[in-house]
Amino acid sequence: MSNLTHIDQDGNALMVDVSPKEITERVATARGQVLMSSETLNLIKAGDVKKGDPLTVAQLAGIMGAKKTPDLIPLCHPLGLTSVKVTLDLNEQDCAVDIEATCKLKGRTGVEMEALTAVSVAALTVYDMLKAAEKSMQITNIRLVHKAGGKSGDYTAQ
Repeated sequence: MSNLTHIDQDGNALMVDVSPKEITERVATARGQVLMSSETLNLIKAGDVKKGDPLTVAQLAGIMGAKKTPDLIPLCHPLGLTSVKVTLDLNEQDCAVDIEATCKLKGRTGVEMEALTAVSVAALTVYDMLKAAEKSMQITNIRLVHKAGGKSGDYTAQ
């Protein structure tokens, strides 16, 4: 028998029953980066990207991605998110766009997948908007950096 929560005793996939859980405030923050050349980073800084402002479009895409997480990840619960904040910052030292997403709700299950999806969709949008300038960009280091709430308590990445 598996200790995995999304597999039953026969090995079948299942969506976990969260109805017995207490409703608590839950928050999760994820981060990631899109690495690029200094020339591509300078296009963003100068506002010379032909498709428009990739940071603004990616911010909106990340918010939409968080809201669509259960449509993309098969066993995720549909959640009533109360807040989704996505920020994108130019990181000249690393030649990157740094992305951070924080999701919140009051509910029976966490929002880690929503935060991770928000970062992933924002990163893909940055790539899409800049691929004409540089196809060798790298989406990297997408990870959960903090979560709070629920039975398992707080987690902060080292």
